[in-house]
Amino acid sequence: MNLPNALTIARILALPFCAWALFKNGGDDPTWQVIAWCSFFVVGMTDVLDGRIARKRNQISSFGTLLDPIADKAFIATALIGLSILEKMPWWVTIVILAREVGITFLRFAVIKRGVIAASKGGKIKSLLQNFSVGFYMLPLPEVLHIPRDILLGIAIVLTLTTGYEYLRNVMKARS
Repeated sequence: MNLPNALTIARILALPFCAWALFKNGGDDPTWQVIAWCSFFVVGMTDVLDGRIARKRNQISSFGTLLDPIADKAFIATALIGLSILEKMPWWVTIVILAREVGITFLRFAVIKRGVIAASKGGKIKSLLQNFSVGFYMLPLPEVLHIPRDILLGIAIVLTLTTGYEYLRNVMKARS
């Protein structure tokens, strides 16, 4: 067990609190909306931190390589499903994003024997935009900010689909 792996495990263990905060008082209490956003933000930052520490200390492990993407998907799934249940996020958005994320995760596991295909720059930007855009749906934003929030989510969805296609294409190229 090393620090990056401990942070990944902590991220997974913190998700029930994040979900609880999201649903607290029916999901409509502005104080708890901010608390939920802050808790998801802190959990999301541990993903950045664990990766940096692992690379800096050369502590990249098979366990971390396996668990980190699972933690990432659990993180975004908790937020998306929670927001959809609260009717703050359309279900089609949740389905599109999670279908891509789960599909690519299964594809990663299917080809892992041939080596890990690293996340592309587009994939990293996709994750960042997903996390920020979904986070804005947690916050009690004034109505004037709903259009920019929705546009950011639209960009995240386009990147989600585009990077999913690129990853699939790269796997197919590697197989031939």
